[in-house]
Amino acid sequence: MKQLFKYGDTKEFYKVVSKKDIAKFNGSEVHPYYSTFALARDAEWSSRLFVLDMKEVDEEGIGTFINVKHISPALVGDEVRFIATIKSVIHNEVTCTITAKVKGKLIAKIETGQKILNLDELEALKRKAKSG
Repeated sequence: MKQLFKYGDTKEFYKVVSKKDIAKFNGSEVHPYYSTFALARDAEWSSRLFVLDMKEVDEEGIGTFINVKHISPALVGDEVRFIATIKSVIHNEVTCTITAKVKGKLIAKIETGQKILNLDELEALKRKAKSG
């Protein structure tokens, strides 16, 4: 794992909310706003941008947690600006805080964790999951 980043370093990701990002359960639309599920997915991607730079060829990132405080809605067509900030890099775990904003308005605060593991370690986890 490459130690490229420090506390406070940031990466940005922009996402335009589409119809596929709205809240649906069992095929039924709940409301026409950016779902918390889609928001969490896109927030995790914004923090993964650090992992993509940090991992070696024989490594990969795996999520360890995500905490989402969904504050305000976003509509289909809104552009969401994710700002991921390094909170810590301890050994092989990268923790980020993320803000999501639409036109400067805060819509969510998120925190994510990802570990960077050797591909052999990931394969061992897969075998363990299948057997247990």
